[in-house]
Amino acid sequence: MIYIIIAIIGGLLLYLIISYNNLIKNKNMVAEGWSSIDVQLKRRSNLIPNIISSVKGYMSHEKNLLEDITKLRSQSDSADNVIDQGKAESSLSGSLMNLFAVAENYPELKANENFLDLQKQLQEIEDAIQMSRRYYNGTVRNNNILVESFPTNLVANAFSFGMADFFEIEDQNVRDIPKVEF
Repeated sequence: MIYIIIAIIGGLLLYLIISYNNLIKNKNMVAEGWSSIDVQLKRRSNLIPNIISSVKGYMSHEKNLLEDITKLRSQSDSADNVIDQGKAESSLSGSLMNLFAVAENYPELKANENFLDLQKQLQEIEDAIQMSRRYYNGTVRNNNILVESFPTNLVANAFSFGMADFFEIEDQNVRDIPKVEF
């Protein structure tokens, strides 16, 4: 009889350890996924001043658009959680799409080699952001399933593991990667 009780306690302890380690692993994968997104967003943020300076001389009539992009970049850089970051990135992506749409009205700009290089860099960064977002959201899904599923939720609640937020793009018009080719 005592061996059965020891086996049950040992099994429960083993399950507790395995569940805790899985929760830790998923928590770290979510953090890694967010770090990857953050790196790509910083790359894009660093590219924006180059894009603005490249188009400034050509787009004197588009001053408001350039100011909006600068303001949205600042908001994106100062966002302190995933939900706010998603909203800021939606707005920034939309404004960048508008910038490149307006750039089509400036033939000299479209032919500028520096501007074309910046477009290519932005496209690569946008692709990397999309891939990073998919990875992050997959890790968030896995984490949230563990946190909500019985009996792992008992371990998660006991050790204060919480749900993570998905990184979503709010605006349906910017859910696709911006096209920056001419």
